Amino acid sequence: MGIKETLEYIHNVKWQGAKPGLERTRELLAALGNPEKLLKFVHIAGTNGKGSTAACIAAVLQKAGYRTGLYTSPYILRFNERMQVDGEHITDEELECLTDEIRPFADAMEDAPTEFELITALAMKHFLNKDVDIVVLEVGMGGTLDSTNVIDAPEVAVITSIGYDHVVELGPTITDIAGNKAGIIKDDCDVVIYGGEPEVEAVFERVSAEHGARLRRADFSRIRKQEFTLEGIELGIAPYPDVLLPLNGSYQPKNATVAVTALELLREKGYRITDKDIADGLAAVSWPGRFEILGRDPVFILDGSHNPQGVEATAESLRHHFSDKKIIFVVSVMADKDVDSMIGYIAPMAEAFVAVRPNYPRAMQVAALAEKLSQYGSPVVEGESVGAGVAEAIKRAGKGGVVCAIGSLYFSADIRNAYYSGGRE
Repeated sequence: MGIKETLEYIHNVKWQGAKPGLERTRELLAALGNPEKLLKFVHIAGTNGKGSTAACIAAVLQKAGYRTGLYTSPYILRFNERMQVDGEHITDEELECLTDEIRPFADAMEDAPTEFELITALAMKHFLNKDVDIVVLEVGMGGTLDSTNVIDAPEVAVITSIGYDHVVELGPTITDIAGNKAGIIKDDCDVVIYGGEPEVEAVFERVSAEHGARLRRADFSRIRKQEFTLEGIELGIAPYPDVLLPLNGSYQPKNATVAVTALELLREKGYRITDKDIADGLAAVSWPGRFEILGRDPVFILDGSHNPQGVEATAESLRHHFSDKKIIFVVSVMADKDVDSMIGYIAPMAEAFVAVRPNYPRAMQVAALAEKLSQYGSPVVEGESVGAGVAEAIKRAGKGGVVCAIGSLYFSADIRNAYYSGGRE
């Protein structure tokens, strides 16, 4: 198959939907020779900050000389971003060959795999083919029954910030959600947690004790410096040298601290990671779509926050940088999200909202989103397309203004393409 046919096969409707259980992923991986059994992992779960934390860990491991795989979702521009080795995306040719290899097994399965399960199996085989030393593996959703959880005990299990998201699948309470995320904790493994609410920490303490796992909390008092600029964050985490972390967002120093804590555990386990590797890796990390500055006049920010806790953190970041300004928000939200809780955090700083809908099945219709946005007292415009919405937002902001596109990672590529197609730098 060519790349077009390969992606059509991967995204085929027959794989759509979410089905609990690990049996299908295990069946596919067994057909491929169980590549996951021959790999080492840092496994990362959580509600917010998974991707940024994964990117920080992978960047440092790469600086330390380890051939490093990185598995994340969703992608921003191209599907190939989801499987990387030392920062290089899987090539079209590699993806085509792997899909040709897995196709007869997937097609023959009586209980068809989901799309994410199919992709996870592809990724495991790819990382083995590329002879990686370690894989930084981001959970898709939850933990216990996520298809990435077919692995044995990881080198380190990392659980980032916990909040309310996917409550239908993971449970209605914060402890239900934490319990599901804690599913990545295995017997006799090392665990790093973001911490926070006592009831959440209690879940991780209990599950770690049940598995004889060693639990370590990230110590945010180590953050001795955090100065926010549009170029990044002047960050100091004791005892490492200060760096310019090329990420924006008030939440990134804590994500980086979680990553550093995990890396220190790896070092204690024998991985050769120097203080310089940690500083150089953090200075080199790249993670698009998270409070990313696309342009300066007006300032145009692309942020993939997609649940109440994430949007709250984005609102805090906006206040850090633009406390004296009102903001034009370009908004797209998946139909299953808690829109009201999300918008409540940004409504006080909104000059206007522009509602858009990317070409994604789960996205809320523009009219329904506009109706919800209209309840907050600011003008609302319905964008006929993402491109039209971006153009309208830029026009309304004008010179010296601020635009923030927010609500979903799934429209990041559309926003980026629409912004740059206007010829802006």
